[in-house]
Amino acid sequence: MIQTDGLKQSVLEAGEGPLVLLIHGFPELAISWAAQIQALAAAGYRAVAPDMRGYGQTVSPQRTEDYGVLSLVGDMVDLVRALGEETCVVVGHDFGAPVAWHCALTRPDMFRAVVGLSVPFQPRNAGGPPIAAMKAISERLKLGDLYIVTFQSIVAHSDFDLDPEAALRKCFWAYDGATSGKDRSTGFLPPGVPILQTISDAARRPPWMSADHFQPYVDAFTAGGFKRPFDWYRNIDRNWRDTAFLQGKTIDQPSLFIVGEKDPVRHYAGRHEAAQGDWLTDLRGQVLIYGAGHWIQQERADAVNATLINFLRAVG
Repeated sequence: MIQTDGLKQSVLEAGEGPLVLLIHGFPELAISWAAQIQALAAAGYRAVAPDMRGYGQTVSPQRTEDYGVLSLVGDMVDLVRALGEETCVVVGHDFGAPVAWHCALTRPDMFRAVVGLSVPFQPRNAGGPPIAAMKAISERLKLGDLYIVTFQSIVAHSDFDLDPEAALRKCFWAYDGATSGKDRSTGFLPPGVPILQTISDAARRPPWMSADHFQPYVDAFTAGGFKRPFDWYRNIDRNWRDTAFLQGKTIDQPSLFIVGEKDPVRHYAGRHEAAQGDWLTDLRGQVLIYGAGHWIQQERADAVNATLINFLRAVG
């Protein structure tokens, strides 16, 4: 447990050397990076993964508005300082990737290189708030509701809270590369149908998810619930309003993007993935891991570890 300016953060840490900060997404925890922490420490780096604001043992606020992206970036700035460091390489997965991208955008002096997993950099759109745009695209293409839109409801997390074990099992199963095509989620839902109802009750833990690795997730979300993790999504329009000062800004530090070939995020973020070279001016690579789904740092730990270490050595 580390007391920072804003809150008390729970972290996993190993190794000595240049700092690498690992930011998880939904519904994850610091333990999502366990394999990377071990590999990076063995390679000569100080690897630190926090339970992010609203997750696990990190002591977190209750208000929905306290989960905007600038607050999340501020937590990472505070954490780097509390660790006694001045700079680091930041790595983010899922919703942790946008946090990492914004760390690089807002504090290039501290975050000297950035890696995104699964979710590509998406520049701020001057056209208006994102949720309305997401709804319009879904309606025009008749794809159903994007899950991010359904998460805006103030009660959307209730289904997850009823049975955290089933909710987590279904989420990991439906976005996993080993799941058959008919069971893998696209991220789009029939209108009015909650996401958990679109995933079979027979969903099981993916092959890479042992019972011992899964249980800490169940324990953490049973204790803390899903309301605060959902609040990250409920701030998406607020994030757009709060980041007008970043309109048109590029990321000029060394950067890297890693994605699983079968990641459902590619259904609705593929155009941003293709356009990243326009915004990441020192993009060192876009690595596609064949056969992998969304949870790539856990599904394909060896491939992700090797890619990260090669990048870290290249950027010095």
